[in-house]
Amino acid sequence: MTSSSSLSRHLQRLQRATKAATLSTLRPLQQHQYTLYDLQYVFLFVLFAFCYFIMDKPVWFKLPITLATIVLLIPRRTRLFMLPFLAVAAWLVLFYCCRFIPAEWRPHIFTSVLPALENILYGGNISEMLAISTSPYKDVLAWLPYGVLHYVLPVVAAVLMVYFAPPGTLPVFARTFGYMNVAGVITQIVFPCAPPWYETRYGPVHPATYSMPGDPGGLARVDDILGLNMYKTTFTASPLVFGAFPSLHSACAWQIALFLVFTFGPRAIPFVMAYVFWIWWATMYLGHHYVVDLVGGGVYAVVAFWFGSYFLPTLFHSSTNSQCQEERSEGKSITIDLEDLSRTGDRHEKQLLFDASMHEEDIEDEEDIEDEEDIEDEEDGIHH
Repeated sequence: MTSSSSLSRHLQRLQRATKAATLSTLRPLQQHQYTLYDLQYVFLFVLFAFCYFIMDKPVWFKLPITLATIVLLIPRRTRLFMLPFLAVAAWLVLFYCCRFIPAEWRPHIFTSVLPALENILYGGNISEMLAISTSPYKDVLAWLPYGVLHYVLPVVAAVLMVYFAPPGTLPVFARTFGYMNVAGVITQIVFPCAPPWYETRYGPVHPATYSMPGDPGGLARVDDILGLNMYKTTFTASPLVFGAFPSLHSACAWQIALFLVFTFGPRAIPFVMAYVFWIWWATMYLGHHYVVDLVGGGVYAVVAFWFGSYFLPTLFHSSTNSQCQEERSEGKSITIDLEDLSRTGDRHEKQLLFDASMHEEDIEDEEDIEDEEDIEDEEDGIHH
């Protein structure tokens, strides 16, 4: 009898918790004022659906991941993380699924466009000139930004933004970073171009096909130095072999640089620019990108940051800041334009699909559940 009553109480608690979670999801959806900003989630849905259907994997592999993502979007706390992360996830999934796109769907591969642009714009093939003279010291120096920091620094930058940037910066960074890379991968799919290692290996006029394997370029020498077969394996099996333009190594470096300057101010410029040009040199030295690719990646990053800057958290506009400084210096009481505060509030609201804050009714529901659970715990203690 006692075990059945205990099971009944646990089932009631589970039912109330499920109801509260459902209400905390559906009520913001019902009350949300939809705008053009929310079309991003329609785009993401279409992109994920496309990847789901072309992915040549069994249903038991794809369906649990899809259901887990949907489940994580229901609770308010996990939804706060998942919504900004969806853009990054879309980039990673799209890049992985490039291997499943049928060759007949894909456009012609351009093998001579980038070398020709390099010669026209810069008077020669700079990547080829940098890659002529190699040494183990240069190989390691190029490997550090290209093969290590490129994957580590986005996480480090995100952690720094959590502690030093204004609240709300990290979600904007995640979205901007993700959509920029999605745009880059889509460009690489519709405008496939051969990287410098292709010209070195096959020549600029040799026709390329999608059945050709990838190539690690100068990273093969790094594998030999480290005694590994890591880059030879991963780059040979790359899902996007002809993705030279734009350079996402360059785009990611510029994006991190822009957000770190936003976080720390002008004093960060020497450090971030040193990293940008370091990775530029590394990509050309290792035979993976032309200068045109690097400049194109920088343009993608600047455009993405320009769009993202509209949603970055700011307390007041610059005009309001200067007005406050003038009034403070003159000993006057500081006045704040309510319209500026309204614009700031509107910008903050657009950072999430739903209002991340809990509504009063949701709070009351959770408090009722907690009160009922406390009463039941006290009754259980009295019975015992």
